[in-house]
Amino acid sequence: MILSGISVGFESAVYTALVISAAVFGAFLLGGSSISIALFAVALAGCGLLTTVGVIVAMDTFGPVSDNAQGIAEMSGDVSGEGAQILTELDAVGNTTKAITKGIAIATAVLAATALFGSYQDAITQAIGKAGDITGASTFVQNSLRYEIVSPNTLVGVIIGAAVVFMFSGLAVNAVSRAAGAVVYEVRAQFRDHPGIMDGSERPEYGRVVDICTRDSLRELITPGLLAVMAPIAVGFGLGVGPLAGYLGGAIATGTLMAVFLANSGGAWDNAKKLVEDGIHGGKGSEAHAATVIGDTVGDPFKDTAGPAINPLIKVMNLVSVLIAPAVVQLSIGKDANGPARIIIALAAVAIIVVAVVVAKRRASSLNDDPTSTPAAGVTAVG
Repeated sequence: MILSGISVGFESAVYTALVISAAVFGAFLLGGSSISIALFAVALAGCGLLTTVGVIVAMDTFGPVSDNAQGIAEMSGDVSGEGAQILTELDAVGNTTKAITKGIAIATAVLAATALFGSYQDAITQAIGKAGDITGASTFVQNSLRYEIVSPNTLVGVIIGAAVVFMFSGLAVNAVSRAAGAVVYEVRAQFRDHPGIMDGSERPEYGRVVDICTRDSLRELITPGLLAVMAPIAVGFGLGVGPLAGYLGGAIATGTLMAVFLANSGGAWDNAKKLVEDGIHGGKGSEAHAATVIGDTVGDPFKDTAGPAINPLIKVMNLVSVLIAPAVVQLSIGKDANGPARIIIALAAVAIIVVAVVVAKRRASSLNDDPTSTPAAGVTAVG
């Protein structure tokens, strides 16, 4: 089950990336020999894709509405037979529509990021014009201002950009795991302290679970957010605007594939569970159903957390890069050149990222069944 879902996600990501690439290249060709017109055509392609925003929002909203309807019906026990079957099928359709809209979202991010390359280049050109001639700068600084992909420092930027997408995805999935662990601990604690929940004589404290999810989700935003903002600063001030351009290219390319892979794998696992619950391959309670439940557990953080989060990641990194590019050039060449200041800024950004990741890794949630055990220190919302 797990291997099938992963293979579906990997393969579908290739097709989607090729379609997006064809759209970008087609718009680029319309510009002819002018780079500015070509980038303008790419921006228009993004605007054209966003003209379907009404359909996109409708399709994206249909998913959670149908999902909640099916969940409410199942928990109430009042819907059975043909009605329950219809709700299950609608939920499966909703999973598919959500996957489609997530693909459209990452496509718009790629088009927007490609168009922003024009702003990035323009910002660097203007900054270099104000700073003066670069011939007097050191060889390292001169190389840091070049964009050639064959340049080793630019290639390093590409690798770092790709790595950041993987780190960001890992942090997002781990955040879901920790929050889920806190919820499991709270549910077990309520069952232990309030036995009447099982026979219906006591009402569960739903607010405590909602509080855990809210607090953990807000807290877990810190590390991925700092990574998205600080990583371009570290690369830009540490390696230069050339490697920063490579960084953006690596992040966009890897982010496109990763986002589609996560969304489609998660949707496939979710729909596989719905298929088995319909009676295929043994139905509920079978070994196949147990396998699909595991797959769906893996797929939920894939399709609902890590996958959609890559879209804002790409946009934030591009905007940060455009904003810091003039400052990087100013500190690299001209009368305001200051190599030590650049290094200090880069090291400070790296230090912030390292501290945030280490703090996130130290958070833990207790899943111990021992009634005498206490929650781990990281589960602050359960105390």
